[in-house]
Amino acid sequence: MSRPRLVLISDTHGFHQGLAVPAGDILIHAGDLSLRGALDEVRDFNAWLGRLPHPHKLVIAGNHDFCFERQPDESAALLTAGHYLCDSSVALAGLKFYGSPWQPWFFDFAFNLPRGPALRAKWDQIAAGTDVLITHGPAQGHGDLTARGERAGCQDLLDAVRRVRPRLHVFGHIHEGYGVTREGETLCVNASICDVGYSPANAPIVLDWPPH
Repeated sequence: MSRPRLVLISDTHGFHQGLAVPAGDILIHAGDLSLRGALDEVRDFNAWLGRLPHPHKLVIAGNHDFCFERQPDESAALLTAGHYLCDSSVALAGLKFYGSPWQPWFFDFAFNLPRGPALRAKWDQIAAGTDVLITHGPAQGHGDLTARGERAGCQDLLDAVRRVRPRLHVFGHIHEGYGVTREGETLCVNASICDVGYSPANAPIVLDWPPH
């Protein structure tokens, strides 16, 4: 596989069944696969994921995916159609991927941590040599501007991106931040499928490796 094609999605919130997913070699879902965070939603998502033709599929949890925080072993066991990453890495198609579900405290959702040392400790675990970083939440200043005009991204995550320098950072969480930005040599992609009104209005983002 000389130039793998990556297909990037996030924040499908249970609308995956109606989603037109382009062909590619590696499918990445950056969290919030569910709306309620229930195990039956994971089963439905996994069945859909298994029908997709992509040779490699990677998934992390997001702040709506409560079951992955409250019932981590049972939830991960249901996700058989892809690689589930939770503060962990995997090497596929000659690339090193690292995935993590955390974000700065956001209402009363899953995988919340206070800004500062607790989140910084999570980002310190990002493996050196990571080519593709997958987090649910954005780094400060990249795809993180809310409809209220606030920046919801994490400064400590931005510091980690600058330290590790992955070629690609995939995330979601802030639906209205959908799109592509750049931080030095890192392409930053907010791949949220749902818009701010929870309508699946955005298209998957497709790119060939290495990203430009």
